[in-house]
Amino acid sequence: MVVICLIYDQIGNRGTVTEAAGFDPEADVQRLRGAMKGAGTDEAAVIEVLAHRTIAQRQRVKEAYKQAVGKDLAEDLSSELSGNFRSVVLGLLMLAPVYDAYELRNAIKGAGTEEACLIDVLASRSNAEIQTINAFYKKEYEKSLEDDVCGDTSGMFQRVLVSLLTEIYEAGEARWGTDEVKFLTVLCVRNRNHLLRVFEEYQKISGRDIEESIKREMSGSLEDVFLAIVKCIRNKQAFFAERLYKSMKGLGTTDSVLIRIMVARAEIDMLDIKAQFLKMYGKTLYSFIKGDTSGDYRKILLELCGGE
Repeated sequence: MVVICLIYDQIGNRGTVTEAAGFDPEADVQRLRGAMKGAGTDEAAVIEVLAHRTIAQRQRVKEAYKQAVGKDLAEDLSSELSGNFRSVVLGLLMLAPVYDAYELRNAIKGAGTEEACLIDVLASRSNAEIQTINAFYKKEYEKSLEDDVCGDTSGMFQRVLVSLLTEIYEAGEARWGTDEVKFLTVLCVRNRNHLLRVFEEYQKISGRDIEESIKREMSGSLEDVFLAIVKCIRNKQAFFAERLYKSMKGLGTTDSVLIRIMVARAEIDMLDIKAQFLKMYGKTLYSFIKGDTSGDYRKILLELCGGE
């Protein structure tokens, strides 16, 4: 179980969350138990423990909690906490592919589909990661992710998502516009170096950047998914920085996007995402989160952000 989370997306060296020194799962269990005792919850203790442990360490805390208390840590915390703060905490307790599968499931089930989640996850994960997500999704929900995506999306957008999920593309679909099929054939190949050369050649031949062409040729979710694929190939951390910025700028916050990226990337490349954010927007990610959120939700996100 822990091995999977360690090999998933080479979790490790560019994150703001790193292994806690002198890690003692039993001591963490006592702190968490103390935080939940009596009336009210000591949220600061929950943040102190969970925002400063790696995914692998949190799994060990969960196991130690089960042994000591005989109950599931996530279930106990879920009943103690609420709102966006609870969403962050529960996300932190999951293995990386389990969290991705959980987010995708939530995006699909119920009325309407959260296309942004499908795009964010499927366009930014490697083939190996997608395979792991598929396996966990099947195990957890007893359904195939591909079937669920097909049942909830349609048209060319569906075809792109399925291509990202399966690495399979069958050419010759006459009912689609030729440009769309060309984009699909090329972009779902997923060989980064090859695609970067293709983008350069495209610019030379057409005199236009590929992103510009996508915006001219397409609209809606199809435009969004193709742009996400291109942006992730060029600079994945810049893609996430832009998603974070858009989740917070203007009126209101798209908390689902903010939470998903902060939880999923804290241990992988948050340092680089922060650097890109500053470069692109002239402000720190920390200051943006601080100005756009409040309470314990703000506190745990700022810990995951890892300071200015």
